[in-house]
Amino acid sequence: MSRIAVIMGSASDWETLQHAVSTLEEFKVPHEVRVISAHRTPELMFDFAKSAADEGFAAIIAGAGGAAHLPGMVASLTSLPVLGVPVQSKALAGVDSLLSIVQMPAGVPTATFAIGTAGAVNAALFAVRMLAVNDATLRVKLAAYREAQAQKARASTSELVPAAAPRQARKKR
Repeated sequence: MSRIAVIMGSASDWETLQHAVSTLEEFKVPHEVRVISAHRTPELMFDFAKSAADEGFAAIIAGAGGAAHLPGMVASLTSLPVLGVPVQSKALAGVDSLLSIVQMPAGVPTATFAIGTAGAVNAALFAVRMLAVNDATLRVKLAAYREAQAQKARASTSELVPAAAPRQARKKR
């Protein structure tokens, strides 16, 4: 099975990106985690992006806060899908990161997900879906995951209001 790279601009982004990693682990998708800064280690970023496909990666989940250059810069250097996760920043709550990633120019596609934990989980799920196109085992796991999510949603009504019975639909007159 192909591997997914999970990269981040600094170790402080781990608080968000760990959710991508735990989601990949849930599906038993091979992955590798690296800190690669577009600003502090640009040569490392360049070398990684240029060699990622040859290293056997199928996609790159790239998280970044603030200026959020990492996802877009990596996307400009590789033909692999890059899934950008905006990390919530202190200054602008991650909106700055979101806008930096989502506004890539035509010709440099970079998928962009929600700010923070939800974005990290969804980027990992998206990567799993991409791999599942050619992997029946992953398709089965995704179907089970979706069913578990549906069951959890259905059960949540009783958790909120244990004594409440479901309302009957009103008939139209």
